Amino acid sequence: MDARVSELFGSGNGHGSGSQGVASNVKSGNGYGVAPKKACVKNNKKPKARFARNYKPSNNTPYLPPEAEEGNIEYKLKLVNPTQYRFEHLATQMKWRLQEGRGEAVYQIGVEDNGMLVGLAEEDMRTSLKTLHMLAEKVGADIAVLRERDVDYDSDVPRKIAEVLIRKVPDDQQFLDLRVAVLGNVDSGKSTLLGVLTQGELDNGRGRARLNLFRHLHEIQTGRTSSISFEILGFNSKGEVVNYSESRTAEEICESASKMITFIDLAGHHKYLKTTIFGLTSYCPDFAMLVVSANTGIAGTTREHLGLAMALKVPIFIVISKVDLCTRATVERTVRQLERVLKQPGCNKVPMVVSNTDDAVTAAQQFAQSPNITPIFTVSSVSGESLDLLKVFFNTIPPLSNSKEQEELMQQLTEFQVDEIYTVPEVGTVVGGTLYSGICREGDHLVVGPTDSGQFHKLTIGSIQRNRSACRVLKAGQAATLALGNFDRSLLRKGMVMVSPEMDPTICWMFEAEIVLLFHAKTFHKGFQVTVHIGNVRQTATVEAVYGKEELRTGEKAVVVFKFIKHPEYLKVGAKVLFREGVTKGIGHVTKLQPIAQYQPSQSEDDEA
Repeated sequence: MDARVSELFGSGNGHGSGSQGVASNVKSGNGYGVAPKKACVKNNKKPKARFARNYKPSNNTPYLPPEAEEGNIEYKLKLVNPTQYRFEHLATQMKWRLQEGRGEAVYQIGVEDNGMLVGLAEEDMRTSLKTLHMLAEKVGADIAVLRERDVDYDSDVPRKIAEVLIRKVPDDQQFLDLRVAVLGNVDSGKSTLLGVLTQGELDNGRGRARLNLFRHLHEIQTGRTSSISFEILGFNSKGEVVNYSESRTAEEICESASKMITFIDLAGHHKYLKTTIFGLTSYCPDFAMLVVSANTGIAGTTREHLGLAMALKVPIFIVISKVDLCTRATVERTVRQLERVLKQPGCNKVPMVVSNTDDAVTAAQQFAQSPNITPIFTVSSVSGESLDLLKVFFNTIPPLSNSKEQEELMQQLTEFQVDEIYTVPEVGTVVGGTLYSGICREGDHLVVGPTDSGQFHKLTIGSIQRNRSACRVLKAGQAATLALGNFDRSLLRKGMVMVSPEMDPTICWMFEAEIVLLFHAKTFHKGFQVTVHIGNVRQTATVEAVYGKEELRTGEKAVVVFKFIKHPEYLKVGAKVLFREGVTKGIGHVTKLQPIAQYQPSQSEDDEA
């Protein structure tokens, strides 16, 4: 790693975080500020020549940004023998930080409120961590020391700072759930990597680990994913991995995990691109993991998947797989190739190669704070190389939305997006999808639609399941399956919504969108037909008008009127639009709806629920 990065992400222990090309005014987030001058000398590594003209050594004291009032990060200089009153105050403060981080908080010990890294002597540090442990016990949480490091000061006594993760077991089975969409070219090792992470066993080099993820016989025969499957990886309150190893069931994982990573395994083959786009638009992933094979580099749909994630503004990190098949030089060539693509004007990303645990913690915190940081991992599903770093990253990555934003969404009326429809023996019709807003409970009365005629049908929610285990209450932003009893399945389709009867949903055949044409072989004009993706809606639409222009060419912007061909849809102003037809691709957002006659509940179906 080069000295410039050591300056940015801090390397008191001599391990720099391998980001290259980070502008020197990037805020240090939670990574430790400016490192001591000796940081790179300890590793006998000289800064690379290509950074020489930008690199400016600094003699500043190490720092962090000043402590924020809001958020889940707390600075404490020391916690030595607090009085009872002070202890109660500290416990209340910890509850607030845990609430802000939806059950997670990070404490920096040995740091002043202004962000100065003072450090503590060994005895004080031990006492402070013991006090922190007592505080965590009082509020029903566990602590795990993420990293400790020395602070170089003039004093003879060695001084340390510690970064501690505090995680609460959320009440009422409501664990912290993050969704990660898995992208990448065909045969890049996506399903195998997920198999290894979730099953806890390494692959045999011939695809054994991925067999449990496939849903269809033809997927097992070809080894190619064609449908969307979900896998779960849990972490308990101490930060330990909870997965299917030791013969655990999904219910046991949900019971013992405080944090859950739900992987959405998408298809890599170009033939299944519509399925991949549907997975990205309808399941609202928090992050995207782009898997690149070390031996083939950027090939096939890799660029397209990267572009899709960026168009939908999903933060992305990269995993280079199959490093056991290649020489070190080949892996480095793939890393350099990725860095070139990420730094292009269209991407403007800051690549950051993760090579040790310290980097993984810094990467997780930087990544959540700045969408431009792109961590890069080099792993092997066969030898297990660097898989532990990926697990540290998943364990420490904070949620993107804070508790306040989720509270606001929960206070709105219920809106559930229907993504999957099943018929389960002895249960009846079951729908899978994401609760966009509000709260959903067993026994709630909702309406579902729109039908081809633009109507909504009444229904009653039976049971609710999250991650294959029963759940009493569903909150905004969570994905689940809902049992609808004997409701007629033929009345349902993907792209429908289930909303509160009090809501007045806007149903439209036609809508206006401001679009950018990303690529088109000829010209884009009135009468052109494209497949439109808006959230969980996927339907063919005709271009009815292009305002201000006769036709559009690649790279041009315009406001366009689209008209759905099959049935009306429920849309919202501001929703992201993604459309495609062959090689034609474009993105934009809905600017205006042309609603059909105001919605009326269908009276004829009152008894069908």
